Amino acid sequence: MRILLLTHHYEPELGAPQQRWGAFVRRFRERGHHVTVVTPPPHQPDAILQGDSSRPGPGQVHLGRYGEVVHRVRFSTQGHALGTRIADQVVSAADTTRLSIARLSRHRPDVVVATAPAIPTLGAGAVVARALRAPLVTEMRDAWPDLLAVADEWDEAAAPPSRTRRIVRSRLIRAASLGVSAIQRTSAAVVTTTDTFAEALRDRGLREVHVIRNGAHPIPRYPRHLPRVPDGELHVLYLGTVGRAQGLGSAVLAAREAHFAGVPVRLRIVGAGAEYDAVAEMAAKGDVPIEMVGQVPRSEVAEHYAWADTLLVHLRPWPALTVTVPSKLYEAMSIGLHITGAVEGETAGIIRDTMAGVTVTPGDPHALADTWAKLANDPSALVVGDEPARWTQFHADDDSLATRYLAVLERIAGGHD
Repeated sequence: MRILLLTHHYEPELGAPQQRWGAFVRRFRERGHHVTVVTPPPHQPDAILQGDSSRPGPGQVHLGRYGEVVHRVRFSTQGHALGTRIADQVVSAADTTRLSIARLSRHRPDVVVATAPAIPTLGAGAVVARALRAPLVTEMRDAWPDLLAVADEWDEAAAPPSRTRRIVRSRLIRAASLGVSAIQRTSAAVVTTTDTFAEALRDRGLREVHVIRNGAHPIPRYPRHLPRVPDGELHVLYLGTVGRAQGLGSAVLAAREAHFAGVPVRLRIVGAGAEYDAVAEMAAKGDVPIEMVGQVPRSEVAEHYAWADTLLVHLRPWPALTVTVPSKLYEAMSIGLHITGAVEGETAGIIRDTMAGVTVTPGDPHALADTWAKLANDPSALVVGDEPARWTQFHADDDSLATRYLAVLERIAGGHD
């Protein structure tokens, strides 16, 4: 089978989508399938990848780590401002459409997979699949178009827009929402990463919806978490994207409240994203033990997990986020690390059902500070049993997930012949 993957992020970039598709492409190739990837050159985060002359540039073709053929397309340098990210995605999607049609018409794929959260990539997928006469599978790793309902909260630090800009923005949001819904309805299949979002799409009339979760990818040199010997401090680790959806300013407020209440909590935030600078600025105010590390290579993740007593999984209280599950949850569950979840919906349900940790209402710094105080006073509550790891072995194993994904792609490709 010839699989064409359109994605805005791919290896060797760091991040959850890159890990997800690296794991799948490796297994697709091991099972004899031809995989072509159309994606921009590595350009996120800028500090790690931008300007590296060894990286392939736009227009270049090369073999990936697993023997996949990778075509690199144009991009626009990203900043933290929302507008620059959208511009980057639009530029890449336009060139993805052009390049895919120009180069792949003679050897057209059996199936096209377009993966979000970059909405323009979905549009590119729809055009490319139609032009190449191949079925389209849209992968929704985030809850689009539902997240567009809170678009006004994405860039809270920006100055209030003028009336004209508000009207234009409202019309663009509506157009994007209608466009995403139309692409979902006309796709041969839609893949989601959670049960709850899949059910929401089925309730809207979509029939061909499949759940292929994110995988619990192995952590180099750290197969199992070994709890620290209690020393009077509670070490709280956040490791992942420091973006708009995470709302980590609330965690900083919770750490500050706990500190001033005499609770020995130490917060470490490891990652990068659109809100990193704003969170770092908040963390720097006052004599509170909050450590901002930035993004680290995968090879250094183990030392941060070993430092931690509990992993913070934190999302904003947006309705669309109740049907998403951060991939770091599965990673922590697989090694038996205690989880503090400031989450609702499916994520909170998984934590409670597997006894992987504790949950609090997102967006409530006081409740989070109170939870950390209880954990600091009772280190025995940080001990996690085997149930979380067993759950990930059944629901988030990369081999099983790849097998299920291939079954969907093969059936869709076969039905199109």
